[in-house]
Amino acid sequence: MGPEERARVVESLPGEVTWDEMAMPEGDPHFGAKVRTLDVLKGYFRNQKRKVYLGAELPVYYPAERRFAPDLVAVLDTEPHERNKWVVSHEGKGLDWVLEVHFGGDRKKDAVFNVKRYAQLGIPEYFIYDRRKQRLEAYRLLSPESRRYERMLPRQGRFVSEVLGLELEVSEEKLQLWAGNALLLESAEMLARVQEKLEQVALQREEEARRREEMELRLAEETRRREETEQRLRVLQAEVEHLQRPKE
Repeated sequence: MGPEERARVVESLPGEVTWDEMAMPEGDPHFGAKVRTLDVLKGYFRNQKRKVYLGAELPVYYPAERRFAPDLVAVLDTEPHERNKWVVSHEGKGLDWVLEVHFGGDRKKDAVFNVKRYAQLGIPEYFIYDRRKQRLEAYRLLSPESRRYERMLPRQGRFVSEVLGLELEVSEEKLQLWAGNALLLESAEMLARVQEKLEQVALQREEEARRREEMELRLAEETRRREETEQRLRVLQAEVEHLQRPKE
């Protein structure tokens, strides 16, 4: 099959999955966790200036496998342009990292079936965020050739993703991501902090302006008093000189 024919085949593949192929909607808690995590990851890798493709609910095609659509996927060192599907044979590589968010429905799909399937597909890391129970599970292939996951153990409450180069934990009832000691923030949180800092700077400037104004008023008052004192001294000096003049 030539490149043009291959491209036509890839283009003809559906860019969506059916209800039979994906879990039923789980509401705002499920959707919000995906959106927030995707936003945090995109912001981090954008700042790192590293090409990483990040997608949500993207139909994925592995050769001779039934398509599926994970909640979140990451593929390293890949152009991050928009896609409506991920075709492994066309892209030249499979997924590097998958996150499934669970809130309702059949948990076995994420915690049993996908653990086996994603390992067999050779996906290096797989994370499960149980939003209802506020719990995180993580799995890793110990070698590229392995097709069986080993369950990760947390380090001081955090799971280390070697693929992403980040640490993940559940804290304050949400999934948090860390780069070393730095907590990664979503866009809204970063904007809120920037706004808070701008307000603090504005207040500091107002306080500095108030202090300068008070200082200028004090200096003006001191100058006025000094001038009055000098004027009184001149008057007294003139009176003394008048009194010291010899009388005719």
